[in-house]
Amino acid sequence: MAESRAERKARRALIEAAEGSGEKKSSKKSKASQDAKGKSTKGKAKARRSGSRREENKAPQSRSKRPHIDSVPSARKAVDPKSPCSIMKACGGCTALNRPYKKQLAAKQAAMEELFAELCEREGIAVDPIRGMGVTLGDPGKYSAPRGFRHKAATPFAPGKEGTVRCGFFERGTHKIVAVPECPVEAPGARQILNGIAREAERLHIPAFNEDKHLGLLRYAVVRCGWRTDQIMVTLVTAQHDLPHAQEFFEAVAALDPHIATVAQNINGRPGNAILGEETRIVYGAECMRDQLLGCEFDISPTAFYQTNPQQTELLYQLAIDGMDLQQGDILMDAYCGSGTIGLCAAKEAQDRSVGIMLLGVERNPAGIADARRNAELNGLTRSAWFMADDATDYILDAADNNERVDVLSIDPPRAGSTPEFLEAACALKPRRITYISCNPVTQERDLHQLLDGGYRLLKITPVDMFPHTDHTETVAILERR
Repeated sequence: MAESRAERKARRALIEAAEGSGEKKSSKKSKASQDAKGKSTKGKAKARRSGSRREENKAPQSRSKRPHIDSVPSARKAVDPKSPCSIMKACGGCTALNRPYKKQLAAKQAAMEELFAELCEREGIAVDPIRGMGVTLGDPGKYSAPRGFRHKAATPFAPGKEGTVRCGFFERGTHKIVAVPECPVEAPGARQILNGIAREAERLHIPAFNEDKHLGLLRYAVVRCGWRTDQIMVTLVTAQHDLPHAQEFFEAVAALDPHIATVAQNINGRPGNAILGEETRIVYGAECMRDQLLGCEFDISPTAFYQTNPQQTELLYQLAIDGMDLQQGDILMDAYCGSGTIGLCAAKEAQDRSVGIMLLGVERNPAGIADARRNAELNGLTRSAWFMADDATDYILDAADNNERVDVLSIDPPRAGSTPEFLEAACALKPRRITYISCNPVTQERDLHQLLDGGYRLLKITPVDMFPHTDHTETVAILERR
């Protein structure tokens, strides 16, 4: 999909800020060395414009007609031996891994300030300093480089020579597989499990899926690791139900790590780059894994949405909860609620303050709603929380037509943002406060204009660095009825 003008503007600001924050070059350098540096800078900017492994449920979209390969030797040779990742140039996921973390945050801050400049001028506010991992931009001292923060890891599989099964990451911009011995930004042990699955498939002669010929069985694997717990969930994505030596394979996968609580099989026989199909069954262990956020317990099913970086998720959610300013008797609507994490954390905190509220969660994914209801029970909130499997736009339109009362509205839409119909209905409901969490500030900026035109004022907007070493930034906006 082509970038919009706002997207290009934000991305250009990020690149320019990053490059501008580098050390000043010595005047003694020759013109030839400066030219070489210029070419290198262009190459780096091009790398930052390429996609990274940020989608929850999709593999890279670009395709290559050439066969899959295990690695890219030329890219490996070009990497500094002191680099924290041996395949960073081939992978392309962490385009800023070698850049000091303070400079990464400064670049993201500059991009957000440029993106939201018009809104901030209109409202007479400034973008808050970006909240990084363990640090806020402006704090003194050296900023430690984040490691091991991605608690969800995935791999595609592809057939190799003589029945071997290849796994790893797709090389940047292609569907060539780059072998990954370990990944410095993933939770410890996650990549070893994924590589172990490939070995077990080879041993049991379970063929990897060939996406060009649409033949084979094993397509993807997804590993999710608990943050506050030690539980692990593995989801195996196959092209069909039946596998040779299926039970032995499932048990072998479960034995790869003693903390694996759940192994699920997801069936996806459709062409395309979507990782997950519509049918999932548990083949080993419990139906869900369990984790904790902000003092609440959450059961997570194999296909339900749950944030990849839980440490920053707690920060993101706390910013939103603080902005809700929940009061006795409030009705909180949590739109796009997933497995209920934001709303339940807010309701639990209100309960701990002896503030009684009613929580209404809306999510179109039935698996997410099933998890949300279970999570409400886990946290003793069944009497004050109600969840509905419905499209958020359809539901809020009906609520507006029926003049239903909503005091606080929490929005956490997908990357495409909300819809004009949803935002219009939200303004018609006239909630006292709106909190808008966004994984795509460009679409959030677009949506905020409609909310301001609909009778709201923007109190604050805070960037959060959910994925260090990439150009990705998430934001929390707090709005109040004028």
